[in-house]
Amino acid sequence: MKKALAAGATTLFFFLAPGVVAGLVPWLLSHWTFRSTTWDSLPLRWTGAAFVAIGLGALIECFVRFALRGRGTPAPVLPTEVLIVSGLYRFVRNPMYVAVFLLIVAGQGVLFGSTPILLYAACVWIAFTLFVLLYEEPTLRRSFGQQYAEYCTHVHRWVPRLRPWKGVQKSALR
Repeated sequence: MKKALAAGATTLFFFLAPGVVAGLVPWLLSHWTFRSTTWDSLPLRWTGAAFVAIGLGALIECFVRFALRGRGTPAPVLPTEVLIVSGLYRFVRNPMYVAVFLLIVAGQGVLFGSTPILLYAACVWIAFTLFVLLYEEPTLRRSFGQQYAEYCTHVHRWVPRLRPWKGVQKSALR
């Protein structure tokens, strides 16, 4: 897939998938209104805001990497041509899901003091886990074989490594 087409499709998918999951639904649950809770504190709210900002930056980095390095999209219907094992993928296999669930959605729950958003975040985590286990990982195993198996051996699904994995293969950097 040409980079321009990949970039356009990736941008569209960005607004359709994480835009809805991490933007529209949390807004519908809270209208981004600050609530007072028993666990409310200003440092905690700033932590939530930092999580959202870091998560959004990480998500954008991953989407750009899919379009430019992978010549594809994160959407299952237009996958990348190569296995992405660079950038944040050197630390954790699923940085987009971690960014959306833990940083952006849960971060909004903490920032706005919204229990409904935090409960929604738990549902998002369950959905992401099921999707990864039942569809994404089997598909990547079929598509990239030994390259993906080696990557899985060294990089965890959800918990980031402290140091980046150095086993990046040349085909993944095109």
